[in-house]
This record gives sequence, structure tokens and C-alpha cells, in this order.
Amino acid sequence: MSYEDKIKEQAEPFLDPGERVLAAIIAQPRGTTTALSAGMAVSAIGGRKVRAQRQLADSAGLQLTRPMALAVTDSRLVVLAITPPIALGKGGDVKRLVSAVPLVAVESIEIKRLLVGKVVVVTVAGTQVKLEAGAGADAKGLVAAFERAAGVVTS
Repeated sequence: MSYEDKIKEQAEPFLDPGERVLAAIIAQPRGTTTALSAGMAVSAIGGRKVRAQRQLADSAGLQLTRPMALAVTDSRLVVLAITPPIALGKGGDVKRLVSAVPLVAVESIEIKRLLVGKVVVVTVAGTQVKLEAGAGADAKGLVAAFERAAGVVTS
């Protein structure tokens, strides 16, 4: 079972009645990988980036956690707390809903390449929040699900 499938299945108790996860990825605030790197100076730089992204997210109505899943439902963008993903589908179990914003408040979700992985830029109410996702994350699928759902919500 993929992480996305696991998140879709396990998120159900934390969603509104009738709401369903269309797509999900495991992500973390931008700078987390750097913050966890060896070396005090590099780690401090990453820590500052993480704090900045958390503050931006808070101002946009989202709370970030680590580890987390970012999911698009048919009506909201949700952040779910998960257990640490290990590998081969192990870990990554949904623990709770951390925060959510209505899709109508989400202006865009964009993907940018990173050396190994992707940067996911979520724009909510004019505020850009940057997240990191691993190379295996189906970030394009998340964007496509958002665009389909947002088109339905705004139509």
C-alpha cells in the first residue's frame, strides 16, 4: 500500500461527513532537511527557514507539523499529523487533523524541482508557504486534484 493510499484510508475519521481525500503527499516545512543536516551553521540556517515557513503558514490559517501529510479533499486543503515514514509503506500513519483551509481560499499549489525531491509552494490568501516533498511524492497528482476540485468549488 502506498503512503497516499494509506493517508486516504486513514484520514477518513478526521474529515467532515462525506468528505474524501482526493490526493495526498508526505511533506515538511521548507528547510527541514537542511535543519537536520550535520553542521551547526547549516542546521541553524535550516531552522530559520522552517520557523519562517511555519509563521507564514500560521498567518494563512494553516499549521505545519513534522512529519505531516498535505491532502486535497473535495472541499479543503488539510494538514494531517502522521507517524514518521520509514520505507516501503511502513510508518506514515495518520494521527490527527492539524489544520485545514477551504479550497476557495487556496489560490494555487505549484511544484518546483529540488536537487532530490520537490518544493511545493502553496498560496493561501496571498501568502506563499513552501514545503519539501520527497522525490517519490506524487506532487503533480496533488496539483491536478487541487485544480479539478477547485474548479468544481468555484464553478
